[in-house]
Amino acid sequence: MLWSWQSIRARRTVATGAVAALVCVVVSIMFLFFAGNKEADTSQNRVTDAWNRVVPLIRQGPLPPVLQKGEVEAIQVVDEHGHVVAATRNLAGKPPIATFRAVRTQVSTARMLCPPTGLQGCMTVASYKVFQPQGPWLLYIAVPVVPWYGQTTSLLLAVGVSVLVTTMMTGWTYRDLTKVLGPVNAIRAELAEITATDLVRRVPVPAKYEEIRYLAETVNDTLDRLDEAYTRQRRFTADASHDLRTPITAMRTQVEEALLHPHDTDWPRMAEAVLAGVDRLQRLVTDLLTLAQLDARTSLHRDPTDLRRLVETELERRTHQKRIVKEMPESVFIDCDRLRIARLLGNLLDNAERHAASQITVRVRGDRSSATLEVIDDGAGIAPEDRRVVFDRFTRLDAAYARDANGTGLGLAIAREIATAHGGTLTIEDSERGARFVLRLPAHDLQAPG
Repeated sequence: MLWSWQSIRARRTVATGAVAALVCVVVSIMFLFFAGNKEADTSQNRVTDAWNRVVPLIRQGPLPPVLQKGEVEAIQVVDEHGHVVAATRNLAGKPPIATFRAVRTQVSTARMLCPPTGLQGCMTVASYKVFQPQGPWLLYIAVPVVPWYGQTTSLLLAVGVSVLVTTMMTGWTYRDLTKVLGPVNAIRAELAEITATDLVRRVPVPAKYEEIRYLAETVNDTLDRLDEAYTRQRRFTADASHDLRTPITAMRTQVEEALLHPHDTDWPRMAEAVLAGVDRLQRLVTDLLTLAQLDARTSLHRDPTDLRRLVETELERRTHQKRIVKEMPESVFIDCDRLRIARLLGNLLDNAERHAASQITVRVRGDRSSATLEVIDDGAGIAPEDRRVVFDRFTRLDAAYARDANGTGLGLAIAREIATAHGGTLTIEDSERGARFVLRLPAHDLQAPG
């Protein structure tokens, strides 16, 4: 996987590193402030210890000219006339390191001098008043300036820990995201190699990472449906090509024979035969176009429709060879494309006409949630194992072909697609005799009066 600023891995890694660095900076500053305050307290304690050690010598004597430095940088005692009477060895013979003193109301004060007289570097110099009978003396104690972060060791520790933690968090995030995105890239790579002629391949399903496993399973389910749809489409294309070639070949043969023997040809009869082939070809093309529109999921022009009245209108429009029995006690309203539902009913009636012995029963009923249309013939019926097959495209059972060799084998497939497009179902259910086709559609929300 190549590094790209547009990838989630790069962005998440950088974001994690930035957040970790920010947290480390905040924590380090707090730690350094604490370390600085602690070091300042330690420095003040050293000054206090030196004060406790020298003041008794000033007041009680004897005061040696050379004082022990102890843990501070320098000590100096100045009398009331401004003369140095005692000092540590590094200030021996040198003038006072400072000239400031506390105000009258205070005993001590401190200032940072860069540098104090006789010393090098910046120092914090504390000035104390030591009251004597002849006048106040001054005690100067110098210590190194304590930076806000304390010692350099504390600063190096904070920087080192921050860099280590930031590096570890960034590296861990990069490594974890690389492992997580590995299955995703495997899925992408596999999908990139799958073509329309190689739909049997499937993407790998990782054992870990539940969300990615669900993604892989969903992709494989989608590929299963694509494979099934492609197989069905390929079979449909082959069947359609065969059914289109058959009438064309027959018409071509008839015309060629007539042209070879023009004086022996019964031209009116030959024209009727060619016209019959054209009619069959036209029906087939019309059915194919209808299926193509349904497959494309074209929008339906839905209107509130009285299903009973729609069925009655369709029955009155058609001529019937069999007796029609209507069982439609009440109006049932649905939201539908009237032309599509009329086409569905026409296909069911055509199928019933081919198989019925003498009678076709049409029923319409409904409730608050659904409307039901049944078309029942009194023919031989359909075997249970064939009830799903008859809805496949270009599927024609032997009995149907024997009754009507000119059928397209698409009528029931179109009917089921129309039912599905309306959110309904079309099934074949048990009956005492013959085939019973049952259409169920969602009912209209507001029932209108019948």
